[in-house]
Amino acid sequence: MDSGKESDSAADTPTSPKNVYKDPDDGRQRFLLELEFVQCLANPTYIHYLAQNRYFEDEAFIGYLKYLQYWQQPEYIKFIMYPHCLFFLELLQNANFRNAMAHPGSKELAHRQQFFYWKNYRNNRLKHILPKPLPEPLAGTPAPGPPPQSAPPTTIAVTSAGSPALSPMQYGIPAGSSLSKNDMRNSAIDRRKRKKEG
Repeated sequence: MDSGKESDSAADTPTSPKNVYKDPDDGRQRFLLELEFVQCLANPTYIHYLAQNRYFEDEAFIGYLKYLQYWQQPEYIKFIMYPHCLFFLELLQNANFRNAMAHPGSKELAHRQQFFYWKNYRNNRLKHILPKPLPEPLAGTPAPGPPPQSAPPTTIAVTSAGSPALSPMQYGIPAGSSLSKNDMRNSAIDRRKRKKEG
């Protein structure tokens, strides 16, 4: 009778699980796998592959995409090398986008827009960073007197405040240098010709 009471009391008390899973590397491998997968989403061709293979029809996979949104938090975003992946991760929360990415035309459109963003990012960013030129003072009535004399032309090229920013290729050539891009290429060709002749 006592043994029956002991078994009842043992069944009533919650038992602690004996085989609790413990990550041997404290979650480092899971972190790296999720980081790699999230960054793969920066590639529209990979998203198209997922759509073609019907991953987006699986509710568990859609739930996984929703779970991965934690990468947008500041403590995780610092590990992202390809920020477009977060943009596409956000778009993948929409069923219309997931369905559209199954078509090759949508993949090409996304890829082309991504390319144009990368191509023009620096110049577009500089438009917003560089200071705007001051407005010209309004010309009132001219003061009587002799007409102003124009300054003699100078040989040094001065860029005005309203001119567009230089491209990265022009930063390598010092201002006022008489060498142009083509001249540098021609001098290299001349050296090769002289080397063959000599």
